[in-house]
Amino acid sequence: MRRLAIGAAIAMLGTAVLLAGWTDHPLSRALSDGSSLLTVAVGGLLIAVAVLVLLTTLDRGRTGALLRLDCFLPFLKRIRDGSSPSHSVAGRMLRRIVPASWQSDWATKKRGSFRKRMGQLGISWRAAPVRRLIQSICLLTFLVLFFVVCWPYSARPAPVGEIWPGWSFDGVDQQSGEFLFSGGETGKSPIAAHQQLFVFDESVPDPASGAAGSYDVVEVTTDQIRLRSTDDLSAALDTLLIGGGPWTLRQSDPTAWPSHYADNLRRKEIIPAELFLAIDPLVSLSTAIASRSYVWSLVAAGIILLICVLIPRGFCGYLCPLGTTIDLFDWAVGRRVTRFRVGNDGWWVHIKYYLLAGTLVCAVLGILVSGFVSAIPVITRGMLFLVDPLQSGSLRGWHLVPAMNLGHLISITLFIGVLALGFLRPRFWCKYVCPSGAVFSLGNLFRVTERKVESSCIHCNKCVEICPFDAIKPDFTTRTTDCTLCQSCGGVCPTHAIKFVERWNLVELKAPNDPPTGETALGRRGFLSLAGGSAAAVAGGVAMAGMTKTFGANLNAPDAFHPVRPPGSVPEQEFLQMCIRCGECFKACPNNVLQPEAFQQGLEGLWTPMVNADWAGCESSCNACGQVCPTGAIRALPLEEKKVARMGLAIVNSDTCLPLAGREDCDLCVQECNAAGYHAIEYIKVRAEVDDDGQPIEGTGFLAPNVIADQCVGCGLCQTRCYGINVKEKHLLQESAIIVQAGEGREDRMMSGSYRQKRKREQAERQQTSSEPAADSYFVPNSEPTEDPFGTLPDPSQPEPNAGVPDDDPFGIQSDDPF
Repeated sequence: MRRLAIGAAIAMLGTAVLLAGWTDHPLSRALSDGSSLLTVAVGGLLIAVAVLVLLTTLDRGRTGALLRLDCFLPFLKRIRDGSSPSHSVAGRMLRRIVPASWQSDWATKKRGSFRKRMGQLGISWRAAPVRRLIQSICLLTFLVLFFVVCWPYSARPAPVGEIWPGWSFDGVDQQSGEFLFSGGETGKSPIAAHQQLFVFDESVPDPASGAAGSYDVVEVTTDQIRLRSTDDLSAALDTLLIGGGPWTLRQSDPTAWPSHYADNLRRKEIIPAELFLAIDPLVSLSTAIASRSYVWSLVAAGIILLICVLIPRGFCGYLCPLGTTIDLFDWAVGRRVTRFRVGNDGWWVHIKYYLLAGTLVCAVLGILVSGFVSAIPVITRGMLFLVDPLQSGSLRGWHLVPAMNLGHLISITLFIGVLALGFLRPRFWCKYVCPSGAVFSLGNLFRVTERKVESSCIHCNKCVEICPFDAIKPDFTTRTTDCTLCQSCGGVCPTHAIKFVERWNLVELKAPNDPPTGETALGRRGFLSLAGGSAAAVAGGVAMAGMTKTFGANLNAPDAFHPVRPPGSVPEQEFLQMCIRCGECFKACPNNVLQPEAFQQGLEGLWTPMVNADWAGCESSCNACGQVCPTGAIRALPLEEKKVARMGLAIVNSDTCLPLAGREDCDLCVQECNAAGYHAIEYIKVRAEVDDDGQPIEGTGFLAPNVIADQCVGCGLCQTRCYGINVKEKHLLQESAIIVQAGEGREDRMMSGSYRQKRKREQAERQQTSSEPAADSYFVPNSEPTEDPFGTLPDPSQPEPNAGVPDDDPFGIQSDDPF
């Protein structure tokens, strides 16, 4: 009954979490800032655990176990009395379901085809095929999430759709309120009833100004079409009456804000792309401590820790893709080089605890270094810097792969070093070094199940030889903080003496310390070693934090480096304390707009994302970086929020800008900004010649760009275009004449809140101080550019984008400056 109650409780919890994800319950928003996918995944995992517990409930066996978690393939031995070799209901069910030809003959000890195939893959596959299968699935899932889900180049812009031009507006049906059109072209395909259409005035060149709203098709006849407005009826009528026509009917809205990158990620993200980062507990724990803030992935990490109470250190044994990668390296390379092998008893056996302590000390002091050593950031960054260039170069072209810097080389060296530790002992990193594993080892202190050895043990040592985590003592009992319940030992035990049951089960256990282990309780020597190691870990953490702060960002310094961060980034100090340096945002970012910082901010800024606008600009249809960030350093913004979130401010260099310098006309930045939908750069006339009356002569002078600070979001598309054409292609400039800069007054960096509401508050403040009439609404990038869209004077806190042009000389005709 106790086991039934445990299974039922876990099942109820899993069902509640699953329903919370499906119904977008506040719990799901707490888990991943609005995404319910992680909630669904966690709920499903809990239900799976509950099923496992309930299946074992029906057969307590001779050991009287409440929780029998055996999931290994028992060693093949002769059974004479006809009893089943399986100790669990799940095992007996499989023996009934699996074809007899696949099974071994336990009377003759003849191996079946399944056992033979598993043996060909390796002894651990034959001993614990369930664990190996789960490992393979998790590694494959990690690779798919990183290289497929986060691969942005499968996105395609929305199709233009059918266009039907030349329609005349005939009027409105007074009874139904339906709009009547006639005389238009039918196009390649006829208009169907009940579809949605968008109406535009052909006489207006700009689609945004000529838009007449969206309509549902009510009826189509041979000479007329009836439409019902889906927007405000009176506004639609006013637009149609004022417009000149003729009218074009469109299947899609050309003025809609693009969203194909965001839509593409949403479609592919069946489970969150950052799932494995979210369940690495050291990632969220250290981030929360360093930033003194709540991190959404703490919930996911807490759930996986709770599950690991039932399956001790199960993350390391079953789920961790880095551990599986290390297994593959050890199998392919490490086992062939044995000259560097070390013993299983030395000063290195507790490195992971000291590394964990040092990492948490740094976090307490406000420095986040867990990204250097946490398991999932290490493999994510390794895949990013080693494999992603191969994927991008082969599929898109090698010229589209950014150059490497010193930071790349350090990360690659770190990843290769983790694998190379396998030359010392198989899975050396997982056994002795990994601080993420240390978190789970400490969690094992609260385990409810563990590995037990019965008195039928014959001291054959097979379990010690196969154990991948050095979790078996010389007397064949268990080092409980190291055991991952991988169950490989159970599959090679010739007497079936190993069981995985609740920790308080003491039935038929072998005598401890037989043979003698030589391991004793913590004595003076052990205490001194523990004290010395702990003191070194604390001192190392303090030294690392102090050095990082001293040679770090120094944000208050007048010459501090201010990188342009992704849209939705939290304030810089908190950003450095929350960014785990995993590299997930780089992978999801189209065209490599985001690139890893090197040492511009010292060790504190290493591998953090920064915008390289010379390489590419931030796509207006993308919000992927925030969606895949596991810690909230980049907030997950919907597109309507992202498109008004300022990353920086475009600054025009009046000394090098071609029209401002009087060299030639150039409107590259204006075209790019308008094409993106921001309309944040307008034309001003400079260097015009004047007649005798002081009036500018038509056809003289240059049209120069002027940035509207209130509308610029710092996307960098203008800089990309100027650099690509004027610097790289034409060699007219040494660097782009328009550069996006960050810093005080040039960017929005908020821990929480709405950017749209912030724009509204800014507009209201300007209205209170302005004597001119205010605009009807705050800026949304999709409108026709105007000289002063807010009806206000420029914000005095903003830098002057064109300081070289005098205010009283807008045409540049009084200046004697030869530029």
